[in-house]
Amino acid sequence: MEDHQLSWNSPGLLHRIGTAEVSALAEFTEADEAIAELAIADGVFLFLTESVVLSENFYQEEFYIRRTHNLITDFLAFMPMKVKQLKNRADEDARMIHMSIQMGNEPPISLRRDLEHLMLLIGELYKKNPFHLELALEYWCPSEPLQTPTIMGSYLGVAHQRPPQRQVVLSKFVRQMGDLLPPTIYIPYLKMLQGLANGPQCAHYCFSLLKVNGSSHVENIQGAGGSPVSWEHFFHSLLLYHEHLRKDLPSADSVQYRHLPSRGITQKEQDGLVAFLQLTSTIITWSENARLALCEHPQWTPVVVILGLLQCSIPPVLKAELLKTLAAFGKSPEVAASLWQSLEYTQILQTVRVPSQRQAIGIEVELNEIESRCEEYPLTRAFCQLISTLVESSFPSNLGAGLRPPGFDPYLQFLRDSVFLRFRTRAYRRAAEKWEVAEVVLEVFYKLLRDYEPQLEDFVDQFVELQGEEIIAYKPPGFSLMYHLLNESPMLELALSLLEEGVKQLDTYGPFPGKKHLEKAVQHCLALLNLTLQKENLFMDLLRESQLALIVSPLEQLLQGINPRTKKADNVVNIARYLYHGNSNPELAFESAKILCCISCNSNIQIKLVGDFTHDQSVSQKLMAGFVECLDSEDTEEFARVEEGSDSEKKLAEIRHETRIHILNLLITSLERNPPNLALYLLGFELKKPISTTNLQDPGVLGCPRTCLHAILNILEKGTEGRAGPVAVQEHPQLAELCYQVIYQLCACSDTSGPTLRYLRTSQDFLFSQLQHLPFSNKEYEIAMLNQMSWLMKTASIELRVTSLNRQRSHTQRLLHLLLDDMPVKPYSDGEGGIEDENRSVSGFLHFDTATKVRRKILSILDSIDFSQEIPEPLQLDFFDRAQIEQVIANCEHKNLQGQTICNVKLLHRVLVAEVNALQGMAAIGQRPLLMEEISTILQYVVGRNKLLQCLHAKWHALESWRQLVEIILTACPQELIQAEDRQLIIRDILQDVHDKVLDDEAAQELMPVVAGAVFTLTAHLSQAVRTEQKPPLVSGPGEAHYAFMLDGSLTSPPAAERRPLGFASIGDSSLHIILKKLLDFILKTGGGFQRVRTHLYGSLLYYLQIAQRPDEPDTLEAAKKTMWERLTAPEDVFSKLQRENMAIIESYGAALMEVVCRDACDGHEIGRMLALALLDRIVSVDKQQQWLLYLSNSGYLKVLVDSLVEDDRTLQSLLTPQPPLLKALYTYESKMAFLTRVAKLQQGALELLRSGVIVRLAQCQVYDMRPEMDPHGMFGLRDPPVFIPTPVGRYRQILLPALQLCQVILTSSMAQHLQAAGQVLQFLISHSDTIQAILRCQDVSAGSLQELALLTGIISKAALPGMLSELDVDVNEGSLMELQGHIGRFQRQCLGLLSRFGGSDRLRQFKFQDGNVEGDRVSKRDEIELAMQQICANVMEYCQSLMLHSSPTFQNATCLFTPSLSESLNRDGPRQDTQVPVVPYWRLPGLGIIVYLLKQSASDFFSYYDSHRRSVNKLQNVEQLPPDEIKELCQSVMPAGVDKISTAQKCVLARRRLVKLINNRAKLLSLCSFIVETCLFILWRHLEYYLLNCTPTDSQDSVFASRTSFKSRRLQEPNLDFRSGMAGVSQHDVDQLQADAISAFGESLQKKLLDIEGLYSKVRSRYSFIQALVRRIRGLLRISRN
Repeated sequence: MEDHQLSWNSPGLLHRIGTAEVSALAEFTEADEAIAELAIADGVFLFLTESVVLSENFYQEEFYIRRTHNLITDFLAFMPMKVKQLKNRADEDARMIHMSIQMGNEPPISLRRDLEHLMLLIGELYKKNPFHLELALEYWCPSEPLQTPTIMGSYLGVAHQRPPQRQVVLSKFVRQMGDLLPPTIYIPYLKMLQGLANGPQCAHYCFSLLKVNGSSHVENIQGAGGSPVSWEHFFHSLLLYHEHLRKDLPSADSVQYRHLPSRGITQKEQDGLVAFLQLTSTIITWSENARLALCEHPQWTPVVVILGLLQCSIPPVLKAELLKTLAAFGKSPEVAASLWQSLEYTQILQTVRVPSQRQAIGIEVELNEIESRCEEYPLTRAFCQLISTLVESSFPSNLGAGLRPPGFDPYLQFLRDSVFLRFRTRAYRRAAEKWEVAEVVLEVFYKLLRDYEPQLEDFVDQFVELQGEEIIAYKPPGFSLMYHLLNESPMLELALSLLEEGVKQLDTYGPFPGKKHLEKAVQHCLALLNLTLQKENLFMDLLRESQLALIVSPLEQLLQGINPRTKKADNVVNIARYLYHGNSNPELAFESAKILCCISCNSNIQIKLVGDFTHDQSVSQKLMAGFVECLDSEDTEEFARVEEGSDSEKKLAEIRHETRIHILNLLITSLERNPPNLALYLLGFELKKPISTTNLQDPGVLGCPRTCLHAILNILEKGTEGRAGPVAVQEHPQLAELCYQVIYQLCACSDTSGPTLRYLRTSQDFLFSQLQHLPFSNKEYEIAMLNQMSWLMKTASIELRVTSLNRQRSHTQRLLHLLLDDMPVKPYSDGEGGIEDENRSVSGFLHFDTATKVRRKILSILDSIDFSQEIPEPLQLDFFDRAQIEQVIANCEHKNLQGQTICNVKLLHRVLVAEVNALQGMAAIGQRPLLMEEISTILQYVVGRNKLLQCLHAKWHALESWRQLVEIILTACPQELIQAEDRQLIIRDILQDVHDKVLDDEAAQELMPVVAGAVFTLTAHLSQAVRTEQKPPLVSGPGEAHYAFMLDGSLTSPPAAERRPLGFASIGDSSLHIILKKLLDFILKTGGGFQRVRTHLYGSLLYYLQIAQRPDEPDTLEAAKKTMWERLTAPEDVFSKLQRENMAIIESYGAALMEVVCRDACDGHEIGRMLALALLDRIVSVDKQQQWLLYLSNSGYLKVLVDSLVEDDRTLQSLLTPQPPLLKALYTYESKMAFLTRVAKLQQGALELLRSGVIVRLAQCQVYDMRPEMDPHGMFGLRDPPVFIPTPVGRYRQILLPALQLCQVILTSSMAQHLQAAGQVLQFLISHSDTIQAILRCQDVSAGSLQELALLTGIISKAALPGMLSELDVDVNEGSLMELQGHIGRFQRQCLGLLSRFGGSDRLRQFKFQDGNVEGDRVSKRDEIELAMQQICANVMEYCQSLMLHSSPTFQNATCLFTPSLSESLNRDGPRQDTQVPVVPYWRLPGLGIIVYLLKQSASDFFSYYDSHRRSVNKLQNVEQLPPDEIKELCQSVMPAGVDKISTAQKCVLARRRLVKLINNRAKLLSLCSFIVETCLFILWRHLEYYLLNCTPTDSQDSVFASRTSFKSRRLQEPNLDFRSGMAGVSQHDVDQLQADAISAFGESLQKKLLDIEGLYSKVRSRYSFIQALVRRIRGLLRISRN
């Protein structure tokens, strides 16, 4: 054993002690007492104490503690005789010492102290309890059962159970050792008790033991027999000391008081007192019952005695212990409140200066004069500890009232100025004590600032009355601390320099004295800065509002200041360097990360920080490593075995987790700032070159360090190889969510997107590996799970978009397969893909083998978003008023980082508690517990409500991201990657699922807008997919035939139709019907609200109804060859069938649906109104039963729409100013007019509109009279570049044209009511006659003005006819009748005047050619202009024809509109084609020459149009074979920019569209030309017949008769033209000239042309052989020679 002793004496032998020595001793105990004796003789207890228990890492392992505990308890339990022997030996030694002292000799040297060492060993072993094991409980045998269940979960709590033998023996040892205690063992025994009292239950037992020890000797307390180890004895002694020392207290004037008086406390007594005070502190710290029992004891009054002793002259060490004991008492708020007052009263810290007192007293003097001299500061530390405890327990606001200005300020001043600011400059005998002082004083500051909330009253000087004068009260301590920390004060400077010194010391990585205390001090420093940053905004806002003359600066700016020691701005760098110690000091890293996160919100600071961080290469690398290390710190294990780990381990894991969260938040906020920012540096991007040139690499490649990006990817990658998915998603949901968000932000920012996506794609295959585990399932953390999926889906959307743009097809395809396939993909199997791939390529939906089908990933992601949401129960309150509580909750709401409005629970709690505290009276005090209970109910409700809002936001976010992903898949990805049939199937599945979810009764209404948006996109794409699938009709035969083939699938059908299922689209009609029904259900579900949602749904419905709309078919002029019978008996084509079925479904919803749509069409949001009107338009157009029209008119909605035109009038007028307000009103007006025009196309509709007086309303609108002046520069139109907001003229046309169209349609479709309609239209024309005449006179030749003219001449030709005046609703007297006739006459003259302009004058030809060589998008304009011109000519000719037929039913007295002069025709045809013919003024009658000229012109136009038409038809039949240049040219007129970027297939589609448009344009032109030719011939024939046969020339002898005829005809003509000037002078010469000219003009070539026209065109389209007959008649007329 001797040898053992020598070999074990070296330090650091903990591990070997734990095994060899310990087990050896156990064996000795059992084997042989002699060996135990040997061990004891060799001082095993002392050795175990010094080398084992007191070694540094003993308390880090639970095993060591338990093993040593077992060793000692075994010894005490199994060797009672040995223990007794030790006791006897100790007694013997005590007697010997006593005797030798009495004899005056020196005590013997060779005394054994084994029992003393054993007691000290026990005391030390249980003094600390890091794992909360409370092993010392084995030493206590309960005499009474405890109320609380024990931590050990053992038999202790049960009253009737015998404790085990071992426990009985151990407790007997504790009790017996205390009996008749020899003085030498007194202090060790107290130290042993102090160790055994460490723990809540142990403290209770120990308290009872000391109580019982005193009570058994109550009768002879004064006698010598009283147990010295009892409360009675201890407090009695304290009282005696107090009385004894108080008598010795010298007068205040005596300076000598600091030297101990002769009758002081001896060293031994002092040690005993210190030991007992420490035991008391331990017991009352752990047991509140003991604390209150001792305090309230009437005889002992410990607090009073201790405070008394503190005023006496005793050594600082003892004073320190007394203060620590007071601190332990102060843990109870009840005691703390009175302690404050006592402290103030006893002036331990002098807060009141008495004028007569020469000398300062109290602790400040002790610090400056005694402790500083001794270089030891126990008293100061103890005082700080006391203040720290009291501040936490209770904080009186009016401390010291009556004697001085009330408040805590004197204490704060002492702590700040005397303790903290000077702590570095004082001398310390023990180096560690420097940091101990810093730690305790900073802890007080931290607690004061933590509990401070800036209030408005802090910023107003409060006055109090003191001894008759007003003085300013002190501010709260938190205010003062904030003020000092928001200025360049010595306090802030010292704190920052402490942080610098701390990080320097930690960077040495070696042990140094006071390391733990330094770390704590640094932690408090960082926490102070953190609290300041959190509270500074409110503080500064309140300061600005107040009138206080204080100046403060934001802390983040102060941190940018220059460090006086290094002369650099490195304060923030020093703070960030603590992250590098995240493993050894997680708390410091946590506080540091929090500060950085707070500062990073400011853009200007970001740029400076990046400079500071990257300024020095080595520092920069170290900082990066610190951030990465914190992110890498793995606590998954701790979290996983939370049950096993101790509380401290859980806490550390939590702190590390929070640190990572803060770092990620720092990255997220930084990424939102402009570059350069911290995040870019931490994630490894280039800062010196453009960011987009960064080339991200794996760590180590090309010298690339490990960055935060690698750490984040590492967190997310763990677990992606297995089936379970990423580990972080399940174990750290919040962390994973932020990681995904950082990655999304990198991908979404244009600068970082390229490098990040490239790195994720190539090095990591990140997205594929993550997406295959979607959807995540984690019901416990639903909000985080939804947000994780959101960020991931958004990132996937960006990736799909980018790879599609860059033509990286394989990447796009791989992700699409993953998201859309319904065939199982087996990522975990290998080599079996072949057959499966084949199956997939054959259209997968035909295999009805459901076993092999799986749910598409895009749908299962949708499934994982639960649309239903539990809503917390409404509040049931007994005391508070519910409405007021709701108001308070609303006032406490604020927006959090994610932009959600949630209630601040802490603030609400403060408000409610303040409300309860303000209540007065006894009743309030009695009800306080109930009130507090109700407050907790309210808070729980608010927490639930916050969670509800966050959950809804998360669902909204996830759904929005899902929608984005779906939209990107459908719009951005190349179409050919998804087969057309699969595409329809996918859209159908998604549409049905999303509708099922949203139509569920439980579904949250907040999600409806997103769903509606998705439905809109999906329906649009479904419509497009189905319509592109319909092959364009074959041009060879009539369009209907092709579709008929498709239905009956006969052999003649094109091959593509053979595989088709019966029905319209690949997905079949029934699927389409289901989608329609769900859409309509959705519309009805929205009820009255959610108009914006319905807007989307109306759009969807319009797209859906478009499917059944027959596409534009080219007018090949062939279709009409079929007979009427063939047309009637043709089978119903698919379009009509689907349309009919759609209509049946819509009608099955009845008036409910009609009501909703009509209401939206009449009022509400502009876009909603426009779409509702468009929908009504669509439905009315296909509603064969006219149910909707009936409903509209019967329920009055049509009338409302019509009447609203007058209200629109005022807003439309404001739109004609040069800078208009918003154009919304214009668009709604256009929609309204389009709908009314659609209604007017039905005969019944036109009737209803006439009844509701629509034209009367239009006549009342003044906006039509506000025609803006034409600008002369725009004479040829289109010279200005087109802008988004049209010019005033353009806007005016947008207003006028719909009104003219409506008039025209009503005139055309009101058969029965034609006269009434024409009368009203005439009224409209007359009421706006100035405008009408301005248009008719306008010389501008732009597409717009020609369209105006075309429409206007069309209306006039139908309305301004003879006999209309009788239909007008006005009471006509002679005067007004004449005025009206004047108007009509003027219209007629102006219309005829138009002929000379558009009969084909040179200026227009020039214009055509000039416009022809302008760039691409003008081509269609040219088509429009050409069409408008022909239309005008046709309209005027129709008008002439109508006038002639109306006014002269018989031939003899025909009305002549043209003079018998063909000069114009001859001039134009003659040799001088280039000379300009003067335009005939409109009041003179034009000559017949114009008609002849127009006839020739139209005939030649006809052939050029006919050739153009044939060419286009041929091109359309062989679009694929056209040369690329020609295809490109065709595309450019449809799509002016970006033709090169689209695929060949799309180019063909565009070219085909353009050709169909061209063909149809030419077909219209042909029909117009043919009409003009026929009408010209008719008019020419009537005039020639009149002039050559019936007219009597003026110079013939029948002049009387002639004049009578002309008068008669004039009376007939009254309202129309005045012929006297033109007609009266027809002489014989004129007639002869006419005949001669006519013969030359109407030559063979013209006649042949006309007959060819009939041969080519008229047989199909018009009156058969009409031209032939007229030509024959004219020829006959010209042959007749006049005699």
